[in-house]
Amino acid sequence: MTKYPNIDQIKEASKSISGRVVSTPVLELTGSKITTLLPKNASVRMKMELFQHTGSFKSRGVLIAFDKLNNQQKENGVVAFSAGNHALAVSWGSKACGVNAKVVMLETSDPSRIQGCKDYGAEVILCENIKEAFSVMNDIASSEKRTILQPFDSENMILGSASCGLEIIENFPEIEVAIVPIGGGGLISGISAALKQIKPSILIYGVEPEGADTMYQSFKNDYPVKLDKVQTIADSLGPPMAMEYSFRIAQEFVDAVVRVKDDELIGALKIMRDKLNLVVEPACGASLAGLLGPLKEMVAGKAVSIIACGSNISFERYKNLIHD
Repeated sequence: MTKYPNIDQIKEASKSISGRVVSTPVLELTGSKITTLLPKNASVRMKMELFQHTGSFKSRGVLIAFDKLNNQQKENGVVAFSAGNHALAVSWGSKACGVNAKVVMLETSDPSRIQGCKDYGAEVILCENIKEAFSVMNDIASSEKRTILQPFDSENMILGSASCGLEIIENFPEIEVAIVPIGGGGLISGISAALKQIKPSILIYGVEPEGADTMYQSFKNDYPVKLDKVQTIADSLGPPMAMEYSFRIAQEFVDAVVRVKDDELIGALKIMRDKLNLVVEPACGASLAGLLGPLKEMVAGKAVSIIACGSNISFERYKNLIHD
């Protein structure tokens, strides 16, 4: 059985980063522009992690990871691979903590994310594909004795996500259902570990794109699955594999995983723009897409938490996705 962070560890980690990360607001979706779209008689609140440092929840776990580096590790620096949000968080954390960082990204990464990493002072190395990126990251770590900061399959990242879960239930104690997007699984593992240990009756649903359904397939097969191909507009939800640690924690606490089509993600982006005046990346619409799609009837009449997890997208790419 996988050892997951207990509630005391989660509270301690949350306390350690208090005041250094944003305690993001929880928005009640009670406005007349959006309530007609929501599940019948449901009370829905949205955790606004898009207002976190660097525009995503990743900054929480990254800061915990930097805090745990010893002096030699700080001197040697860190390295990470990410399509964007984790790279941005590592770049921000390196500047905040005075530690040199190299981030490996894909040539296809959103230009605004690449530039954001450079603006924080990180050195960016661009690679053609994921296989090359992992190889480059490992080579840098080995030759320069840098510490690898994992994007989701680490206790630090899961503790960071759990601190988000702690804030959700503190602001929404009547919560009955949480709907959480899944990329690598770090966010849902942490949030579900926090929520279920405080209030075991809460139902936790994960949402994945159909073209990047690693956790759905892993739940189905009872082991972490690697996909042959990923095809989704939500690049932040597109890791091609689930990993053992985060998968087993999710398996312990998550009730079910549902899938949404890219068209449903685009629909959610349009709703967030037109009804909430928010311009966000596709992953940020996943919780809402799950709420209004496969989970709508199941959560009617419930107190439901969804999460707006990230805002990092260039306006050019956003326009190309929305097509209107």
